[in-house]
Amino acid sequence: MGEKVRVCEVGPRDGLQMAEAIMPTEVKIEWIRSLVAAGLHEIEVGSFVPPKLIPQMADTGEVVRASRDIAGLTIVTLAPNLKGAQRAHESGADVVIIPVSVSEGHSRANTNKGSLQQVEEVRAIVEWVKAQERPMKVDAGCATAFGCSIEGAVPQERVVMVAAALAQAGVDGVVLADTVGYGNPAQVRAVIRAVHQEIGPVLNRLHLHDTMGLGLANALAGLEEGIRCFDSALAGLGGCPFAPGASGNIVTEDLVFMLESMGFETGIDLDGLFRAREVLKRGLPGAALLGNVNKAGIPRTYRQAA
Repeated sequence: MGEKVRVCEVGPRDGLQMAEAIMPTEVKIEWIRSLVAAGLHEIEVGSFVPPKLIPQMADTGEVVRASRDIAGLTIVTLAPNLKGAQRAHESGADVVIIPVSVSEGHSRANTNKGSLQQVEEVRAIVEWVKAQERPMKVDAGCATAFGCSIEGAVPQERVVMVAAALAQAGVDGVVLADTVGYGNPAQVRAVIRAVHQEIGPVLNRLHLHDTMGLGLANALAGLEEGIRCFDSALAGLGGCPFAPGASGNIVTEDLVFMLESMGFETGIDLDGLFRAREVLKRGLPGAALLGNVNKAGIPRTYRQAA
């Protein structure tokens, strides 16, 4: 196929926020460097949230500042509000993602605001960032876009409504997130089509979890609908502390194998990802690390697309 697909590694943020242990800062930075060495150049390195809620993210400012020295890295962070976005900008992040839950129940559990209240928070962040001398992209993640473990089914028209409100608020991009991993390929296709029809290319990424084992199938559905950027986490780490039952992200190694085997170019080296797993093991000893490609090994038939 020869098309390029961007893979954004979210392990240092989404992957660690549910970990029982806290990865030492110096190992976290070493891990990020190893991910870049493997060819991952867009990494969500942390989130600016209260440490008392998610202590694993207490060092995000330090991690961002250290990551500024890594050549070729786009530093992505998450922030739930204006204060967090300001901290992201101050530390030197290139992109800040603001979560906006489509489900009211998850929105209040995650940000203590209703969905449309959170959209207004995003609008204030966009206006503040535009007034700053140093540019920083503002993306918005439509969390629970394919289902919610608090409320259950999420109406497609509500996803479209929230996505349209975010586009109108001026964000650079909208991410559709299957926060709890309840989505299926038919649903993913339908929601992408409906949102794309409403906001066009502002919809630029999928964030998928693998709770029901459908993560890669959903990624394939996204590819067929024109999505060319996907979030994933090394070894399938991840989950949301405010969404009961949410499990890990789709596995970066398995996603890269699928994409490259299909002829899409990612620029990511599987052997390099395996080396990054070794750093991860040192930083989180005893953690459950997933991944079919790592378990089976790279087949002799595998050829990188580049």
